[in-house]
Amino acid sequence: MNRTLYTLLFHLGLPLVALRLYLRSRKAPAYAKRIGERFAINLPAMRKGGIWVHAVSVGESIAAAPMIRALLQAYPQLPITITCMTPTGSERVQAMFANEPRIQHCYLPYDLPWAAGRFLDHVQPKLAVIMETELWPNHIHQCAKRAIPVALANARLSERSARGYARFAKLTRPMLAEMSLIAVQTETEAQRFRQLGARPESVQVTGSIKFDLRIDEQLLPRARSLREQWHATQRPLWIAASTHEGEDEVILAAHRQLLEHHADALLILVPRHPERFNNVFELCAAQFPTIRRSSGEPVGADTAVMLGDTMGELLFLYALADIAFVGGSLVPNGGHNLLEPAALSLPVISGPHLFNFLEIATMLRDAGALQEVDDAHGLAAAIRRLIELPQDARRMGEAGRAVMKANQGALQRLLEGLGRLL
Repeated sequence: MNRTLYTLLFHLGLPLVALRLYLRSRKAPAYAKRIGERFAINLPAMRKGGIWVHAVSVGESIAAAPMIRALLQAYPQLPITITCMTPTGSERVQAMFANEPRIQHCYLPYDLPWAAGRFLDHVQPKLAVIMETELWPNHIHQCAKRAIPVALANARLSERSARGYARFAKLTRPMLAEMSLIAVQTETEAQRFRQLGARPESVQVTGSIKFDLRIDEQLLPRARSLREQWHATQRPLWIAASTHEGEDEVILAAHRQLLEHHADALLILVPRHPERFNNVFELCAAQFPTIRRSSGEPVGADTAVMLGDTMGELLFLYALADIAFVGGSLVPNGGHNLLEPAALSLPVISGPHLFNFLEIATMLRDAGALQEVDDAHGLAAAIRRLIELPQDARRMGEAGRAVMKANQGALQRLLEGLGRLL
């Protein structure tokens, strides 16, 4: 399939796109708003001539934040336009940069040549930076037509994704050849991009900028203070973060098994998607005394579960915990960022499905910082062991922190690459 056929199929598929937006809006009403932006209509007024950064959703927005802050500092005269595709990503961008007047934000228009062209003519960026793996052939081609360099930052490409792209070589090869910089996390991924048609001189191994996570020095003292207010400093407290449908039941079953041995254990359960908060709360409340973080209600002696249903607080919720489980991994979703709990020196547990983070998972596993489990029984046993053997928990946490520190520097290498394009 070439780009012309792809564009034709995209146009023919627009009724399905509209249906998908409608169905999503029934669960998350924000999907029904700002639809014009998705077609480059009614875009907000924007300063031209800056840097455009695309981060598809919440995870990519959080990963991009240190890079964006560094770009704001390095180029004080340039505005930065951040685009995303989801309402939760949009909320996150607005919350993170609420006090930064040079940040501009809208949804990325769909990958139709006329919508991509209108967006670029509206923003007129000097540089486009796409986070991780969100590759859109028409957006990239419209940039090339306007001589706007395009960089793929913190690029990831699993073996499975590479096979998918290879099936559409007539579409993928020209697109990758038009890119100015592909800053990949590992040499394995660099090789995959080259095989798919990226120009060898444009591919650079910079490492993962997720290792360059900076922890606010007030985070841990704030977390300690809240646990003291809850009279929970001696209670075993574990977090299950970024969970997906199908995982919550497993986590609650593991928590029930854990309570048989540690009756005062407390679980913080954080679903990945806000539209699931109410359903997961009902699931928890049917089985355990449960409170919602958003209610501001303090944890009581009888509270067994707290639902993390606030936005932008995940690092703080990790800081409250002694042990972390990272979701998206008990179901075949590919996992989520294992480095956030590792940066806080927490022992990390996950399910077996980590194909989005294979190299990072291997590093943490080899260092003794990550344990993988398959089911509720395995999860309960892992949590119980770490509660009863605090020296093991401490050793795992220190090993994870050491992996973080040893692999930092990717952000600086990425910024140097972007600087050359500017």
